[in-house]
Amino acid sequence: MITELARLHVRPGLENAFEEAFVRARPLIAATPGFLSLRLLRCLEEQAVFLLLVEWERLEDHQVGFRESDRYPEWSALLHPFYDPFPTVEHYCEV
Repeated sequence: MITELARLHVRPGLENAFEEAFVRARPLIAATPGFLSLRLLRCLEEQAVFLLLVEWERLEDHQVGFRESDRYPEWSALLHPFYDPFPTVEHYCEV
């Protein structure tokens, strides 16, 4: 299992709109083969910061299966305009 981690800095004042857009975007990623689970957490100290945790069966399920799918452009259109700066995505495995 692979855990994808992204710290999302949302433009201040757009947090609620981001959360609404994320509700629409969630099924796009969940439809990807190899997708296991997703959590979106909001920072208590910095209201415009979110933590995205996605679990995948394999790294390729995210990097190829989702990012090269016909659903990814819609995901990007829904969520990417909210980010400043654009997030760095990292992948982790259990040791």
